[in-house]
Amino acid sequence: MKRIKDILVIASMKSVPDLKRQPLILLLLGLVSSLPLFFILVYGADIRHGLVGAMISTVSFIGLTAAIQDVAYDRFLKMREMMVAMPVHPLSYAFGVALAPLIVATPGLIFFGAISLWIGALTLTSLFWATAVLVLCWATMSSIGFLISTYLQKAPPYVLGNIANVLGLLLSFIPPVYYPEEILGTFSWISTVFPTSNAVSLIRVYTGSLTLPFETIVIRWAVLIIAAVFFAALTAVKARWREP
Repeated sequence: MKRIKDILVIASMKSVPDLKRQPLILLLLGLVSSLPLFFILVYGADIRHGLVGAMISTVSFIGLTAAIQDVAYDRFLKMREMMVAMPVHPLSYAFGVALAPLIVATPGLIFFGAISLWIGALTLTSLFWATAVLVLCWATMSSIGFLISTYLQKAPPYVLGNIANVLGLLLSFIPPVYYPEEILGTFSWISTVFPTSNAVSLIRVYTGSLTLPFETIVIRWAVLIIAAVFFAALTAVKARWREP
């Protein structure tokens, strides 16, 4: 119970003040994820792919960038050492840091989800599976971000911030996230490699816009779950919470 309380306290410390100081951050996060939707509409592509991609892009971008940037700035300001010495368990700190941006991004997710339900891109049944996929994708990308911030702990915070933004944009826009994997033809298997595109494909399966053999669906679920568990375990083992 103490660890859960610590997670909620840290998450609120890192989300509520930002929302009070700069409420437009909600609009900014929504614009980053919805910008490709404009080009999808212009070129007459299926908006349903874009809406699912926007939800995945939101959780992956904020998960990766927050885990890198927040830890970097906390280390720079010695806030992380203060939290761990309070004492706060390192995993409570990690979950709190990862949960904070998810709270900020929740209005955007609700907005995209509501539109998806309205136009039929999602159904009430597929919404359950989509939520499970979003959580796994967020956990995977957050863990990857913690690993990067750990192994590049000597890099300046501003350098890590730039790395986080570049990686977040690449993983959100380059793989088949906003566009269907069928465009890749025989190379569509590549979408299984990236957590973002794999998550989108799974959601599309449950919405009926993508048909895959049952064995392939099981493999993709296994890849997503194993990736989330692997990177989370690696973060718990390898992450350095105090300055050497």
